[in-house]
Amino acid sequence: MKGIDSNIATDISATDIQLGIDTAIPLGLLINELVTNSLKYAFPNGAGGNISIVINRVEPHYTMCVSDDGVGFPEDHDFEQASSLGLRLVKNLVTQLEGTLVRGNGKGTRYDITFKKIDSST
Repeated sequence: MKGIDSNIATDISATDIQLGIDTAIPLGLLINELVTNSLKYAFPNGAGGNISIVINRVEPHYTMCVSDDGVGFPEDHDFEQASSLGLRLVKNLVTQLEGTLVRGNGKGTRYDITFKKIDSST
């Protein structure tokens, strides 16, 4: 499926995932931030590529992978020490979801996130 930019294809897989509002809102903000970063930085000068979002249920958690096949981060970029507003927001949203975040290495950028379903009624 072609994405927002006609040179960028998107692949979204999240079948049979049902989340409450306390999980869906931070998850939606997280996806928005990561996809926006891909659109802004991964494909310079109108280059084309792919963005993928995959969410799965893996008892007792959920896993999500947001990835692109763009230019990726420079090798000397220290993700753990990143102080940009966007990456701080990503880390805070993952914390809100009581999750973990791992940035993958290789071509492009990949974020693997494990999170739990948040239930505010407990």
